[in-house]
This record gives sequence, structure tokens and C-alpha cells, in this order.
Amino acid sequence: MFALKSSTRSAHRLARSFATVVDSAGYKVASFDANQPTSSVTFLVKGGSRFETKPGVAHALKNFAFKSSAGRSAIGSIREAELYGGVLSASLTREHLALTAEFLRGDEDFFVKLLTEFVQSPKFAPWEWAEYVTPVVEADTAAAAADPATTALELAHTLAFRNGLGASLFAPAHNDITSTDIAAFASSAFSDVAVLGTGIDQTTLSELVKKYSKKAPASSTVSSPASTYFGGETRVAAHGPDTVFIGFGATGSSSHNLAALSAYLSPEPHVKWSEGVSALASQIPEGTSVKPVYLPYSDAALVGFLIQGNDIKTAGSAVVAALKKAASGVSAEEFTRASAKARFAAASSIESREGFVNVLGSKVLATSEPSASAFLKPFDAVTSSSVSQAAASILKSKPTFIAIGDLATIPYADEIGL
Repeated sequence: MFALKSSTRSAHRLARSFATVVDSAGYKVASFDANQPTSSVTFLVKGGSRFETKPGVAHALKNFAFKSSAGRSAIGSIREAELYGGVLSASLTREHLALTAEFLRGDEDFFVKLLTEFVQSPKFAPWEWAEYVTPVVEADTAAAAADPATTALELAHTLAFRNGLGASLFAPAHNDITSTDIAAFASSAFSDVAVLGTGIDQTTLSELVKKYSKKAPASSTVSSPASTYFGGETRVAAHGPDTVFIGFGATGSSSHNLAALSAYLSPEPHVKWSEGVSALASQIPEGTSVKPVYLPYSDAALVGFLIQGNDIKTAGSAVVAALKKAASGVSAEEFTRASAKARFAAASSIESREGFVNVLGSKVLATSEPSASAFLKPFDAVTSSSVSQAAASILKSKPTFIAIGDLATIPYADEIGL
């Protein structure tokens, strides 16, 4: 009960500090200020990989961030930001591109101007694409390909959803993307933008956005097909630790029942150097790791486990057995623990700047209130029965099974009970 009360109090504190969504020069603006010594401003763009018009163009746009605009050169942006002690960054998800500036409180005028200039008047110079951006894009793709865990999750999305959410976060190793392709995608993506601030007054942020916006965004043209779950199995021979992803997808708005199910099955311990208390924790062989995966999106979710180590078959069989056990029923004590764990994870995920942007930013884009209490309220409807039903429902669908490593030793899906 203490965990539930603690997370609820935290949510109420956050709810009081969040501002309403306002329109400023065609941009949706929301901010909260906890009187911290630093501030941040993020332009959240509806330009994730699910919306890209060409494979890899969203990844390319992310790495084009803060290059030349009509207002300043790329080196000018970097040097001026450094003079202010600020940090510029860009991140990409399957649904959003986030362009962020973090800086000392009081320096918001310069950084809002810099961000606005890039969104409204980027140059996308061909020479910058060839000399500066392409090497970084290629390095990102190579690093992802060398990491079995990242590769497994990328393949899992492709098999689970095919189009839309199935699009990779990384550009193909060999691609024909041009600066013209990137400019065309940016033109449509930059028409649907939310401006999110932390450590800055909402009125101040709105006035700065209006001050530096030379034109209102065009009507949004970004679109993506509604997600459909398919599932499937694939195997990739590779060096490195044997890696398997066992997962399932569900369509519709993100399911809090699946979040609770993931927490119920999670073998991760609450205390360092101890074993987890879930039934699955004691079944994992030594030298093998099992990590829960719960990835909610606007119209679908991917839930499962990432398994790496020496005894994939034993660990995989234990995961499937635990999932089937959950489908047959969850005890009151197990449900209370799982529900509290899922609620706490959700509450803590929105306390940071990253959480505000990644979790509540989509609500701002949709002109919904970024309320922590509203975000957590659906957990009130989760019951032990609904968690069991969620487990039973996904077990009826085709699993998503990814195997990477020594294929002579890694089992097939049907060999572990799927």
C-alpha cells in the first residue's frame, strides 16, 4: 500500500505543476516549472520512423539537427550554444523526433530562437549531408547492427507490425537518401510540432515562440497506416551472446493491463544483489539474463522478453510457462505487487524531462492536457482478472520470436512451448 500511496502523491504533485496546452503562432505549447536551476525546451515533431516517406529518412533528419539554417551556420549554432553552457540533442522514436536544448535558467531567449530557426528555415545543404551527416548515420547503423539486443528489437518490430511501427529507427546500411528527400520529409513533419518546456514559465515560453516564429506551420500531411499485429519467427546467425526475443503485440491504445502483466512476469529484483520475487526469477539459469520489454505506442504495444546467455532454451521455456500460468490466474498478492510495480514505473517515468517529453508529449501534440493524474488513472481499472485475460489474449495470437547467435544451439519457438 505504501508504494501505491507514494506514487499517487508524486503524481498529484506533478499534476499541479503542469500547465495547460496553449496555441502560440500555430505551435502547441506546454511547460511546467519546479524552480530548478536549469531549463529545457523541446520541439517535439510528429516525425518518427513510422511516418517516414523513404526508409531511413527519419534517422537522417535526426542527425541533420542543428545544422545550417537561414539564421546561422552549424558551427555557429554549436559555438554559441557552448558560450551559454547549453547542450543540444536530438532523439528519435518510432513516433516522434525530439529536438532539445538544455541550458541555465534565464537563457531561454537564445535557445528558443535557435530551435525555431532550425524548424522553420533549415537549409539541408547537400554538402552537409555528404560530409557531416552521412558518416554519423552510417556509424549509428553499424553500431545497431553490431548489438544483438538492438537488432532483435528492430527485427521484432518489423515482424510484429510490418509497416508503420515496423519501420526501423536506423537507415539501411546502403541507401540512396538525398538531402532533397530529407528536406521533403522535414517539410511535412515540421508542420505538426509541440513545444515543451521545463524550468520555464509557460507564458514566457509562449511569447518567445510567437516572437521568433516567422510563419505559422503548414497543415500537417504526415500519416501512417493504423497498426496491425502479425507476428512471426526469424533467425540470424551472428557472433556475440546468443540472443532471443519472445514477444506479442496488441493493437489499440496502450494497455495498462499489459503493463501490469509485464511487471508481474518481470524477474528483475528490487534490491541489488538479490533475486527477484516473481515466480520466473527462480527459474532463470545462471549465466542467462531475462529482461522484460514493454513498449506502448499510440495505437499498439509490444510486450515480451529479451533473453541473452548460455541457456536460452531453459530460460525461454520458463518465460513461456510463466506466461501460461498468468493466463490461468493471478493471485491477489501477486496482483497487488505487480500493480504497484507497474504504477510506480509509470509514475516515475514522467518525473524527468525525458519522461515529460516521451510520455506526455504526445498528449500535447493531440492538444490533450499533459496531466500525470490522467495518465495514471487507467491503472485504477486494472484487476487480477484483467491481467489474466490480457495474458490469455496474447497467447492466442502468433508470437514474435527472434533468434540471433549460434543457430545450432538456439531453439525454435515451438521447442520452448510456443
